[in-house]
Amino acid sequence: MSQCDTCKSKGQCKTKENCENDKSLPKYGKIKNIIGVISGKGGVGKSTVTGILATKLAKEGYKVGVLDADITGPSMPRFFGINTKRADIIPAEAENQVKFEPVVTSLGIKVISLNLLTEQEDEPVIWRGPIITGVLNQMYVDTMWGELDYLIIDMPPGTGDVALTVMQSIPVSGMVVVSTPQNMVSMIVKKVIIMAQKLNIKLLGVVENMAYVECEKCGEKMRIFSKKSGKEHAQYLNVPLLAEMPVDLDLVEYMDKGKAEEYINSNESYDELLKNMLNEYKGN
Repeated sequence: MSQCDTCKSKGQCKTKENCENDKSLPKYGKIKNIIGVISGKGGVGKSTVTGILATKLAKEGYKVGVLDADITGPSMPRFFGINTKRADIIPAEAENQVKFEPVVTSLGIKVISLNLLTEQEDEPVIWRGPIITGVLNQMYVDTMWGELDYLIIDMPPGTGDVALTVMQSIPVSGMVVVSTPQNMVSMIVKKVIIMAQKLNIKLLGVVENMAYVECEKCGEKMRIFSKKSGKEHAQYLNVPLLAEMPVDLDLVEYMDKGKAEEYINSNESYDELLKNMLNEYKGN
C-alpha cells in the first residue's frame, strides 16, 4: 500500500507538494483547524483582520492561537498590546532543541511572533529566505499550543517563500483573503488567490477592508478608494464577499492603547465577518 492510499487528501490533491502526509504537525499540542489570512500586498489590514477573527472566535468560547508568520514585518504583538512581553524559550527533551511558550492575551489567545522572541521589537530581520522559512516552521512546530480549536496564521504579503512554506508545509484548512476596493489592489490580490487554488487550498472569501468612511453625523457611507462596491470586487476575484469593513479610527485608537480585544468584543459590526467566515468554512 502506498502513502497515497492512506492520505486524507487522496483524490483532491493534484501534485505531490499537496500531500497531507508531508505536512508538519506541532509537537506540543493539537490544533483542530488552521485558517490563514493572506493578501497580495501589504498595507491592506491583513493583521487587523487576523486579530478581529481571533478575538471574535475567543469570545464565542473557542480556544484560539495566532501565529505571526510575517517574519520580516511582525505586527500581531502590537495589535494585542503585548509587545512589552516576551515568549519563553524552554529547553526541549531532545538535545540542542527548544520549545516556545506563547504569550497569552487577556482573552486567552495564545500568540507567537518573532517580535516576542527578540530583545527589541524594532530590530529588523535581515535574513535570506531559507532562514526565514526555517524559523517559521520552528515557530509552528515547536510552540506549546496545547489544545486549540483554531490557529489563525497572519501570512506575509505576496506569493514568496514564506507564503509557499505555509501552504505546502502546514495543513491549512482554509484561507481568508484581505483586499481594499481598488482595481490595482484587486489585480495583485488575485495572484495570491490563483496561487492558493493551484496548491489546492480552500478559499473562504475576501474581506474588503477600508471600503468606506461612515459620517458621524448622518451615517452616510462615503467610499474613498473606489465607487465600486465590495461585492463587485469580490466578483472579479471570484470568491465570496465575507465583509466590507470601514476605516475605523476608534479601533486604531484602542489598538494604540493595547486594548483592541476590548473594542472588538463590544463592536457587533464585526460579527458578520466571523459568521460569514464560519459558514463558508463549514460549507453552510
